[in-house]
Amino acid sequence: MSVIQIEGGHPLNGELVIQGSKNAVLPVMAAAVLHNGITVIENVPRIQDVFCMLGILEHMGCICRLEGNCLTLDTRTLSSCELPSHWAGCMRSSIMLAGPLLGRLGQVKAGFPGGCAIGQRPIDLHLKAFRALGAEVEEDKEGVLASAKRLSGASVSFSCPSVGATENAVMAAVAAEGTTVIEGAAREPEIVELCSFLTKMGAEITGAGTSKIMVRGRRRLHDARFFVCGDRIAAGTYLFSVMACGGRAVIQGVAPDHLTEPLAVMEQMGAEIRREQRLIGISFSGRPKSVSVSTDFYPGFPTDLQSPLMAVAARADGISRIEENIFEERFKTAGELRKMGADIIIEGKRAVVCGCVQLTGGNVKAEDLRGGAALVVAGLGAKGITSVSGCGHIDRGYENICEDLSRLGGVIRRIE
Repeated sequence: MSVIQIEGGHPLNGELVIQGSKNAVLPVMAAAVLHNGITVIENVPRIQDVFCMLGILEHMGCICRLEGNCLTLDTRTLSSCELPSHWAGCMRSSIMLAGPLLGRLGQVKAGFPGGCAIGQRPIDLHLKAFRALGAEVEEDKEGVLASAKRLSGASVSFSCPSVGATENAVMAAVAAEGTTVIEGAAREPEIVELCSFLTKMGAEITGAGTSKIMVRGRRRLHDARFFVCGDRIAAGTYLFSVMACGGRAVIQGVAPDHLTEPLAVMEQMGAEIRREQRLIGISFSGRPKSVSVSTDFYPGFPTDLQSPLMAVAARADGISRIEENIFEERFKTAGELRKMGADIIIEGKRAVVCGCVQLTGGNVKAEDLRGGAALVVAGLGAKGITSVSGCGHIDRGYENICEDLSRLGGVIRRIE
């Protein structure tokens, strides 16, 4: 086991190039399975979820080579349509392979996906899309079996803009005969990234980034090279880190438009924000101002940044109110922040955060990916030493959070 140890009270200053996007690279890796050939993906973050996806792909017969941050995938040797349950249970994004496998092999057998325990995350919308495209889907306590002799273009309508279901529907539609129209689609930048990658392989897709996506299927796919965008959630985490302890920093490699709402919230809390094409600058000193924020689907405030926001609000001047509308168990981090002196009251899907002048370092435990990152953020602004255990959660999404924050002047290290 390992622990991240933080000595708080040191301002963050300098420049940092952000890692590749976790939420973009995983569906791109899955989509490569649609093509019987070779794909090169650049700017791949070396995170646990990527290694898990590589393990699944290799188990199914693919040849994978990750050199630095460049990944070469050879899917010509794909031989299995089964997602092993022990892999699927470790990572929710494993379900992303269902659509490509169904499209390429006509069948997929998958265990129910795992990942962070942040609330109910059913896959009913994924299965609805597969059925609409002509697949037969069977469910039991072990998982899902979907099969189709041929997928056909159809109209798919989602009751809520699920990112994963939209991605699976798009990938399956690429292999379907005819045109598919997806209504109520998610609009996240990661959806745009996936569609850009598929288009680069030869797919014909319009409407990515809007609530209506059209896919003309059965186009001939070919080898491609693709550069993954910067991770907007990692960037947001580091920007909130500056707000926790003060300083001036520049985050390169992420589009400010991908963080419109979080940046607006940071400005409300007193930060000065500079926006350029693929660069965000932040300057902050003193105590943050209190805010009222509700998480929402993109372009609203992302649920993945709710926990880091709470860590900053814990020492704000005034009372902040945070409403969680996506995952009902995102507030687990509140209990750990209380160990550091935070005054947080949970009322259903709302958190009332009464800011204090100073948090105090202590021993805390990461319960999920973003909650773990939030504890690091809190530790940077706390008095004394903070030790964060459960680092495996953090490793799922951050390539090297200690090294990144150290480059900005943070006193942080990992103890194995």
